[in-house]
Amino acid sequence: MPKTLDLPGIGERLRQAREAAGLSQAQAAKLMNLHRPTVTEIENETRKVSAGELKQFGEIYHVSVEWLMGETSSVNDKVKLAARKLHGLKERDLETVMRIIDSFRRERGAR
Repeated sequence: MPKTLDLPGIGERLRQAREAAGLSQAQAAKLMNLHRPTVTEIENETRKVSAGELKQFGEIYHVSVEWLMGETSSVNDKVKLAARKLHGLKERDLETVMRIIDSFRRERGAR
C-alpha cells in the first residue's frame, strides 16, 4: 500500500510517542479500541488517521496533537517526551545520560 500524503512523518512520530509511553502496538490498539494491524498501518502511514484518533493517541501517549502533526513543539513538549524516554532507562544508563547533560551545561556555561 502506498503511504498517505496527508501528514508526512506522522507515523514515525506516533511510533516514537508510543514507544516513549512504554506501550506495544497491541497495548495501544486495545486502549484505542482498534485492531493491532490498524495501529501498524497508521504508523506505516498506509492508513489515514482520523482527527478523533489523533486526539486519542495524544491522550494515551501524553503528547500534544500539534506535536504528532509535526508542528513546532514547545520546549515543554520536548522535555516531557525526553523524560518519558529517560524513565525507561536502567539506573546505570540514566547516570550516564545525566553526566552527558551535565557536560553540556558546563560547556555552555564556559562560553
